[in-house]
Amino acid sequence: MAFELKEEGFRLKDILFVVGIPEATYHYHVNSFGKEDPDTKLKELITHLFKKFYERYGYKRITKELKKLGHLINHKKVYRIMRELGLKCVKFMRKSRKYNSYKGTIGKVAENRLSRRFSTPFPLQKLVTDITEFKCLGEEKLYLNPILDLYNGEIVAFEIRKRPTLDLIMKPLKETLEVLKNHATYRTTIHSDQGWHYQHNQWVRTLKENKVFQSMSRKATCADNASMENFFGILNQEMYYGEKLVSYEELKSRVEEYIHWYNNERSKTKLSGLSPVEYRTQSSQSAA
Repeated sequence: MAFELKEEGFRLKDILFVVGIPEATYHYHVNSFGKEDPDTKLKELITHLFKKFYERYGYKRITKELKKLGHLINHKKVYRIMRELGLKCVKFMRKSRKYNSYKGTIGKVAENRLSRRFSTPFPLQKLVTDITEFKCLGEEKLYLNPILDLYNGEIVAFEIRKRPTLDLIMKPLKETLEVLKNHATYRTTIHSDQGWHYQHNQWVRTLKENKVFQSMSRKATCADNASMENFFGILNQEMYYGEKLVSYEELKSRVEEYIHWYNNERSKTKLSGLSPVEYRTQSSQSAA
């Protein structure tokens, strides 16, 4: 090819300059033509992992999953391969609505016992909760109330409803209390905002009867419940943003599936690359 171009009065170097291809790159591809790609199997595995994790993982998390499987590989190489294959998470588009249940002081407002201390070495010692709202197809909305353990970021219990009634918070609370009876080793604190649900007498009385400390964020201070806000942000980015609006039932199914995946499969850097359930299980086995 280079010889023919020369005969016509053009130099290969000039052609490559015009099309913007480095000469070294050209010669690399010429020499590699017809040879088997040494990264073929690795590319297949990376593509498999990317799809396995619902296209929610970037190159750093994919690298950690490869290392779990015994592949000692640099994250820069994974980044290069994913870029070459066009594997990129793009779930960062439409935003959901932040639900605000604050209606003033209509019941008991508790002190902020947590005081932004969002870590603990003990399971079920510190729990956080809040309500978020999603828009569905048509005029319907979906309300989610999870209870999250700050020990490992696991969702201990949750409820989904079409309306933000008191049952939205009481049902997961009762489920959580059953877990506490069998597994809590230290007295539990549960933290929330000052929404009317958490000021309600039934919520306050249930916590007191079960010897659970109540804690509340200061008014209009989202940072006091940053761990819960962070979970909502991850949920939105990985499951909701960029997706078409669907019916309430379809979205409910997706949220339920996501929370199960988040608890059991989604790796977390601060948990040494383990999922919340894997971390809890491994820690309990080590303690035993």
